Amino acid sequence: MNFSEIQPWLPALASALVLLALAMIALKIWWGRRAHPNAEGPDLHIDLDAIGLAIPPPGPVRLELYGTPVRLRVLVAAPAGRHQSQLHEEDLPILLNQFLPGLAEIFSLHMPVCRCWPAQLSSQGFSQSFFNHVALPGNRGKGTPWTSLTGKFQVGEQGFLIGLVCCSETSNSLSQFIVEHEGQWFDTLRIRQDPS
Repeated sequence: MNFSEIQPWLPALASALVLLALAMIALKIWWGRRAHPNAEGPDLHIDLDAIGLAIPPPGPVRLELYGTPVRLRVLVAAPAGRHQSQLHEEDLPILLNQFLPGLAEIFSLHMPVCRCWPAQLSSQGFSQSFFNHVALPGNRGKGTPWTSLTGKFQVGEQGFLIGLVCCSETSNSLSQFIVEHEGQWFDTLRIRQDPS
């Protein structure tokens, strides 16, 4: 076989080699994404086993969830809505006192794991994501000391979403739930000052 017989096939052969190279690059990118799934976004997972249970600390101020003293173990906050500025941990003390007066003091006493998530488009989507990424043990925490709750609150014109995980000294039946209306927060969470 001489060159003149091969020459008509050279453009097709070159095209096939280019397509093969492109396919190999695409396959390498695809495998890279499968091997590193978190490369596309932040890691939102929080492992409660690694955090561990802790009883409410003694002191003159305590956090109660439906009347039960609890310790705040995880706090996640995010701005609500499209094109909102990212929250930072240094913003949280002021924001927490706007949410529930006295919560910044509880935050400093209880030292929970704290995360600021990117802006969320809906409170329902945030709640589902929070419950998935910060999963309570067993059947959504029923019969354990763990409880998680999420909801929305306003500071001026800006909406925020918040997720909390608390633990009590003994097992409870609270599980996980969504605070549907902003006014419900004051029925759900209370900060008690012991008179001294």
